[in-house]
Amino acid sequence: PSCRRYVAGGRCKSTARLEGKVVVITGANTGIGKETARDLAQRGKVIIACRDIAKAEAAASEIRAETGNQEVIVKKLDLADTKSIREFAEKFLAEEKELHILINNAGVMLCPYSKTADGFEMHLGVNHLGHFLLTFLLLERLKQSAPARIVNVSSLAHHGGRIRFHDLHGEKCYNRGLAYCHSKLANVLFTRELARRLQGKFQRQAGFTANALHPGSVYSELVRHSFVMTWLWKIFSFFLKTPCEGAQTSIYCAVAEELDSVTGQYFSDCQPAYVSPRGRDDETAKKLWSVSCELLGIQWD
Repeated sequence: PSCRRYVAGGRCKSTARLEGKVVVITGANTGIGKETARDLAQRGKVIIACRDIAKAEAAASEIRAETGNQEVIVKKLDLADTKSIREFAEKFLAEEKELHILINNAGVMLCPYSKTADGFEMHLGVNHLGHFLLTFLLLERLKQSAPARIVNVSSLAHHGGRIRFHDLHGEKCYNRGLAYCHSKLANVLFTRELARRLQGKFQRQAGFTANALHPGSVYSELVRHSFVMTWLWKIFSFFLKTPCEGAQTSIYCAVAEELDSVTGQYFSDCQPAYVSPRGRDDETAKKLWSVSCELLGIQWD
């Protein structure tokens, strides 16, 4: 019915091939990440970077069987542990000479208060800082492989977020719904500042872009930490996108030819979407960048 079609939203119509190209997708063992991997595996080589290797292997073998593409590879990556992120990057750089598309897809949502191995609040640590560090470690390989794309999966929830520099790790005040919103705003600001820096240092003609997106409200395991949300998700599943529908904008940002030189943008339903005023604040974006570098102990100029 037309209502269902409306819920499904935009579809990626690009038939672009990715022969000889390498894609890394974080958290692609379930949900929209898995559907993104399934689509891109019909086009080229896909590396699934996940914490749960058993789940990831099951997803990868299903995708290999379905697409006939044997180059769907699983590598271990725990975004809640900077040691694991560094090990993943080291192995990747030793084994892969090129990287054309990095999709920072993995995320946690509505976790009870907890911290990562490095003492970061879990939403901020996984959704923002983990991907920030991963992108930093893989950046040179992306530059060498340009044209290249970085795709950050954010959310409409960024509208409810703010960067609370005085309490980044929620030690003074914590609300798990808001913590998720804050981390998704961080994704938008990171994308904005990254695009700005890439344009400055690495000219546009190389086609090196960074964009963010809202996948839509998707029926997935992301709400597993909240009984109420899980229950609501079930009741309203008709009004939620399937993971396949939710993956369309990620796929669009990764392959659509018309985005070759589009950077620093935010998409929803395979088209540009409205960014909250906080998500357009360049001063906050710059400050978040330097604070992130400080927390991670890296120099990224």
